[in-house]
Amino acid sequence: MRDILIACCDGLTGLPDAIRSIFPDTVVQTCVVHVIRNAMRFVSYKDRKPLAASMREIYTAPTLEAAELARDAFAKTHGKQYPGAVDVWNNAWNDFTPFLDYPAELRKIVYTTNQIESINFQLRKITKKTADTSPTKTQP
Repeated sequence: MRDILIACCDGLTGLPDAIRSIFPDTVVQTCVVHVIRNAMRFVSYKDRKPLAASMREIYTAPTLEAAELARDAFAKTHGKQYPGAVDVWNNAWNDFTPFLDYPAELRKIVYTTNQIESINFQLRKITKKTADTSPTKTQP
């Protein structure tokens, strides 16, 4: 391998720096799903829907500036009760923001580290379906 265009990481400490040390031109971003999950660890179950809606405003923002405004609104609305959730977004911000440079179609592909697993799942379905419909030899 000579280069990596985009690396989507799960938030493992040191992984972005390790990737950048070997592939300095790689765009490293934190998996949006992992940021959301990490933020939700600090949230009461009964408050998860409103917080999820507020977080959606951040990661679906059309620009970095709009995302910053949504993050600030999230902090203002929920920061007093859930400072840990706000801290998760603030701590992940520098490795989250490269995601915002891409159009919505590409964001759907790179927003999570689970995309490879999704592709593999689809391939397994196709392979299984092909195997199920192929003629089989019968024993005499």
